Amino acid sequence: MPTTLGSIRRLLLTPSLAEVTFARRGFPVAESAVTRRLEAIPQAVICGFEWAIDARDQWEVERRLELVDVELRGFAYEGATMACTVRDAMAGGRGHRARDLLRGRAERHTFLTYIGIGFAMARLPRPLWRRVLPDLTGMRYYPTMSWLAVDGYGFDRAYFDTDRWVGGQFRPSPYPWQGHPDYFARACDQGVGRALWFIHGAQPAQVATAVERFDRSRRADLWSGVGLAATFAGGCDADGLALLARLSGVDRPHLGQGAVFAAKARDYSGHIPAHTGVALHALAGMTVEHASVLADDVAVDTAAGPDLPAYELWRARVRDRVPAADPATPA
Repeated sequence: MPTTLGSIRRLLLTPSLAEVTFARRGFPVAESAVTRRLEAIPQAVICGFEWAIDARDQWEVERRLELVDVELRGFAYEGATMACTVRDAMAGGRGHRARDLLRGRAERHTFLTYIGIGFAMARLPRPLWRRVLPDLTGMRYYPTMSWLAVDGYGFDRAYFDTDRWVGGQFRPSPYPWQGHPDYFARACDQGVGRALWFIHGAQPAQVATAVERFDRSRRADLWSGVGLAATFAGGCDADGLALLARLSGVDRPHLGQGAVFAAKARDYSGHIPAHTGVALHALAGMTVEHASVLADDVAVDTAAGPDLPAYELWRARVRDRVPAADPATPA
């Protein structure tokens, strides 16, 4: 049962399902079966957020989340993690709801729950960010993959503040996430790239054009985000994905790296939809099994050095194993 305070939080903080539709956001795409399918993803996030923002206990939250369709369940866990992170912040950093959730049934959705922390960051002042990442010592991919929280922050801002973050190509000021302030904007760009896949309704030519509008120095990270979204969320057939791969040009390894991370996340969750295998083959030339093993084989769990985080070294090792663009493909 919800609490009175929880109900107030839910009413104040939970957006409506209509608020995340492409039409309400003003995205330049016509409604179709693909856009309706993609819209179901942020709507699943909202459902997870709404259930967790006013729940009395974790069992209640987990039980609701486990009732969500398996393909969308990870996104609902994203929303629940966002809510738990906000509640912990409201408790002055003394809460442990996010930690308990991520160490519970959300563990299989680790990659997405980090993104949920980033969604919470988009709604919290920066001074509170230093306490948003729970202590997950001993869990796989921690703290290396926590950069997906920054990716989530970038996605959220591009999705909800599109004119500024996409049209105006805004870049956030540095923040010392995991001790690497200068990498913060790059991780945000990976999230912006994911958002471009949604903003343009999974249409390869429009997505590629959107990426090309950004400064050259930012495109590689944007393409990485595009590859992750195309492979995890889907929305495009094999021919369209082949076109996307060609349009990425010299950034093909970055596109493929994002696809590999998406495949690893799907495999780790225990559910691999057909579209993930199709996208991974088109963008990285691999099977899901190959990509999942590769991601673990080259994973980096220690500090990479003073200039780059371990997360970036991990990404680079994956890129090195993704086929480069055909020499005849224009950049």
